[in-house]
Amino acid sequence: MAKYLLLKHYRGAPAAVNDVPMDQWSPEEITAHVQYMRDFAARLEETGEFVDGQALAAEGTWVRYDGEGRPPVTDGPFPETKDLIAGWMVIDVDSYDRALELAGQLSAAPGAGGKPIHEWLEVRPFLGPQPNVAPCHE
Repeated sequence: MAKYLLLKHYRGAPAAVNDVPMDQWSPEEITAHVQYMRDFAARLEETGEFVDGQALAAEGTWVRYDGEGRPPVTDGPFPETKDLIAGWMVIDVDSYDRALELAGQLSAAPGAGGKPIHEWLEVRPFLGPQPNVAPCHE
């Protein structure tokens, strides 16, 4: 089994087929979209492939270590994930092909007009253990 992160983007990916921003959807369209996501996760829980998933709020802050004292905090001018990443799901599947298959299904979540969004999802494998390589002695 291998873990993959499926990232849903606000920006940065190619445009979706049904590319109407969520803030322009009706309450019923939002409810249908959220229900699709819940049902999708429930199906993957049954197969043992679901690890976790969350939608992200728009708020966010950059923080870094800067020595002693309170860490510096800023809201820019860097590109911010709150403008880029809408949510994510972690899956644990048998193969890369299965990860692609599930990402394709997730891309069919309904949007405006109840029609599938056909959004692009980013599929990223988790970094696994690195092999131990003995130093070469010549």
